[in-house]
Amino acid sequence: MKQEILYKTKGGVCSKQIKITVNDETIDEVAFSGGCHGNTTGISALIKGMNIKEAIGRLEGINCRGLGTSCPDQLAQALKQYIND
Repeated sequence: MKQEILYKTKGGVCSKQIKITVNDETIDEVAFSGGCHGNTTGISALIKGMNIKEAIGRLEGINCRGLGTSCPDQLAQALKQYIND
């Protein structure tokens, strides 16, 4: 079943919100509001069609500028929240 997730980012990353469309356990589409356009577009293209748990495993823990998080890590956190809800 297709669902849309809106996630407000935390930790001071450049992106302020992430919109994720999932279909069962697969990522259909990701769109970042804000952030480095080239990087966020690249991340979105790379994980399209990927299993949610695989994406979390690849993205969780990536650190940007010593923030302890990043746009990819925030995407992983959004997906983890979706799984736990």
